[in-house]
Amino acid sequence: MPNNLPERVVVEIWEKLMDRAGLTTAGGEPIRIIYPGRKNDGRGADFRDAVIATSQGIIKGDIEVHVKSSDWQAHRHHQDPAYNRVILHVVMWHNRQAATKLHNGKTAPILALDKYLESPSNYGAGLVPSPTSLPCRQTINGLASDTVAQLLDSAGEERFRSKAAQFQAELSQMEASQCLYQGIMRALGYVKNKLPMLKLARRLPLQILQSMAQGEASDGECLARLQALLLGTAGLLPSQRYDRHREYQGDERADKLEGLWASSNGTKVLSEDDWHLFKVRPNNFPLRRIAAMSYLILRYRERGVVEQVVDMIKEAPLRGGYLRLERGLGVTAHGYWASHFDFGLNCRTNNPSLLGKWRAADIAVNVLLPFAFAWGKLNSQPGVKEKTFELYRSYPRLAANTVERHMVKQLGLNSWLVNSAQRQQGLIHIYNTLCSQGRCNCCQLSQPEAGYHVQV
Repeated sequence: MPNNLPERVVVEIWEKLMDRAGLTTAGGEPIRIIYPGRKNDGRGADFRDAVIATSQGIIKGDIEVHVKSSDWQAHRHHQDPAYNRVILHVVMWHNRQAATKLHNGKTAPILALDKYLESPSNYGAGLVPSPTSLPCRQTINGLASDTVAQLLDSAGEERFRSKAAQFQAELSQMEASQCLYQGIMRALGYVKNKLPMLKLARRLPLQILQSMAQGEASDGECLARLQALLLGTAGLLPSQRYDRHREYQGDERADKLEGLWASSNGTKVLSEDDWHLFKVRPNNFPLRRIAAMSYLILRYRERGVVEQVVDMIKEAPLRGGYLRLERGLGVTAHGYWASHFDFGLNCRTNNPSLLGKWRAADIAVNVLLPFAFAWGKLNSQPGVKEKTFELYRSYPRLAANTVERHMVKQLGLNSWLVNSAQRQQGLIHIYNTLCSQGRCNCCQLSQPEAGYHVQV
């Protein structure tokens, strides 16, 4: 058993073998890979959102790859809840009898690859990668680009209406400004911190923050109060964190926020463990995004965020109207947050953008427009609803995310075809509702004769 085999080579071999018939686990259970998932660029298992068929039925989750099965314990994955979604542990060699035990007490089956290679020393030479065998990849090569574009547009519309329906359901249960505030906070968390940001928004309602933004206090003092309450409730002030407690000594801004928090009647705080700071770009740290929210609350304190968002949409021209939305969301900081990523962590150069163009565009497409569509429908304002959808359909492409890049590669698409936000959203919708659910038989990219509308 070689000791110097890189894990990346095992990953490459797995990508070539995953479509093979007759795969069995170390326990003798037959399995079939319905969807291999996508490579993970963050914390957790190597492949996210896989779907496998077992004797117990269809199972959805993640796949982790190691050189040896003992690496699971050696890497301490059994102590990490980020690996609780693992449904299959793929290894080159199964070298220990113990099961792959997850942090939550469950176990994942082990699949050893060495028995499928005639000569393991060749490390899979000559094997053909399996992703090309996905039915969508085989089918899409024979479709006209206009047909593919229609499919993506249709899926993008489905995603928009699904988001609008979710907002409509939320609007029936809460005040409109709180609903929009929660949507923006969730989006500010990106993928890794969506849930804690939403939890923070629920624990610290917008009404409380808006009441603090009223009165005769200066903008600077108002921002300090908002940030103290937001960051204190988030559990992210230096005194609440073991990683920053020593770093902020002598930091005047931190001292001020600590004092304001101590004098407030703060609610129960989140734990630092609720937040994911591992492999998060410094500019995307939750502290900077929370600070951005304080600026937005201050900006819209006069008339309220919902009223001004609706006005922005009404007044936005169809041509270039997206720029008005992005300006309404963009936040450029001054003072402390223009030069700090975190307490005690200075930027090498000034970095005043707390909420830049690309993040503002993402929030406009995923939050503002579907929210306004739902709000217009509930408030019998068809003009707002129609204008919102027109702005969505004309919105230029956003920054590509990992799911979009994965889907473009999976389908073998020319990047020029995905030339709008709607088509990008379409790819994400297909991935979320079809690929990661193992529903190839319901997808028109695999069954083009069924028509031009993605079934969801």
